[in-house]
Amino acid sequence: MQTTQNSRVIKASPEKVFQALSDPKAIEVWQVPGDMTGKVHNYNFKVGGGYEMSLFYPEAEKKMKGKTNDKEDRFTSTFIEIIPNKKIVERISFQSTDPAFQEKMNSEVRLEPIDGGTKVTFFFTNIPKGIKPEDNEAGTISSLKKLADYVE
Repeated sequence: MQTTQNSRVIKASPEKVFQALSDPKAIEVWQVPGDMTGKVHNYNFKVGGGYEMSLFYPEAEKKMKGKTNDKEDRFTSTFIEIIPNKKIVERISFQSTDPAFQEKMNSEVRLEPIDGGTKVTFFFTNIPKGIKPEDNEAGTISSLKKLADYVE
């Protein structure tokens, strides 16, 4: 089973970080790695609820191909556990006809208050075979930087 873990200290309170983790408009800004853009299609922030989101590759991108179609990665996320200002656990399903992306990936975000801010840690487990762990890590590092930029 493929897993990754990345952390970053963000100079903001756990409450402010949690707000950005739970707001669909904020998610469209920070959760999108690199030069991609994002669109949240629907959103229901409660255990058993979830959201559907598309990540769009820039038109100039020639090397990367989307999982859903040439320029799009579309996924559905279900909220498994929500502990305000501490933790969010999601189960993510990619919309793809490729069997390499069919497994449901788990994402857990933990917020730990520290002096001067919050340590934010993303744990991914059960990463589908079609996703290289190093690519998942690179995307997470990019998203953590964007999250920091958004809330700091």
